[in-house]
Amino acid sequence: MAAAIQVPQVAGYNFEAAPNLADLATRRRLSPSAIQGFLRIAARWRVRDEDARQLLGGISSGSFYSLKKNPRTLDQDTLTRISLLVGIFKALNILYSSRLADAWITLPNTNPMFRGHTPLAYMLRLGQPGMMHVRQLLDARRGGQ
Repeated sequence: MAAAIQVPQVAGYNFEAAPNLADLATRRRLSPSAIQGFLRIAARWRVRDEDARQLLGGISSGSFYSLKKNPRTLDQDTLTRISLLVGIFKALNILYSSRLADAWITLPNTNPMFRGHTPLAYMLRLGQPGMMHVRQLLDARRGGQ
């Protein structure tokens, strides 16, 4: 018989459901912290602004610098991208030392998925599906697979 998973009970938070990113109120609530988190991760990974813009879906320079100064409500795609990157960041920091976790994204990788290129190059080339693949790879490693 499988063991039951105990879901914590926290007032005001439903662990059973992911946030509905199609809902404008939800996006308004999550956008400021998502932007702040993304900028911190990009800084830790030493991602160039040009690459950071691509990770966000190819936004223009003007939109990117405006976003840095005056956070706005993000669209569903951008929030999903940031969520994937936060998951990648978290997994790397569970798997590796802080120094390697921050460098991993920009190091050439021998995994056949990357073909000797960096995980960052892979994500830039494939966009959101590439981010999902990297996230799945790291989650599988975390699970011992």
